[in-house]
Amino acid sequence: MAHDITFTSYSPDQKAACLALFDANCPEFFAPCERADYEQFLDANPDQYELCFIAGRVVGAFGLMGDGTCSRSLNWISLDPSSQGLGIGANIMQRVVDQARATGLEVISIAASHKSESFFAKFGAQELTRTENGWGPGMHRVDMELQV
Repeated sequence: MAHDITFTSYSPDQKAACLALFDANCPEFFAPCERADYEQFLDANPDQYELCFIAGRVVGAFGLMGDGTCSRSLNWISLDPSSQGLGIGANIMQRVVDQARATGLEVISIAASHKSESFFAKFGAQELTRTENGWGPGMHRVDMELQV
């Protein structure tokens, strides 16, 4: 596991760091056409979105979003590719599950791609549906659920 990971709520002054994370993961894990959607998401100053840091550097972003009492969605999860193998993803998933349990959720919905679905499957997420080119050309959408 990674050491000294800290989490903070997103603030607008961190938009450039979030877009840099997106760009570092594009086109491997995000379709280029998704960037405008992500920027619009950030511009709305989402209060349930969080960033994770190691040594003061943004290495991940994610949000357990929505106001459902039984189910919420894990949105826009992104990890710094140069920080892979440090346990950041596992820390994020543990935090998300802990948040879900603390609020009494039963299910976390995840809209992944065919390239990231195996990451979520490691934590127990199950595929519900698959949409060819659902995120853009060559980027298939995989809707998944994680039982809490």
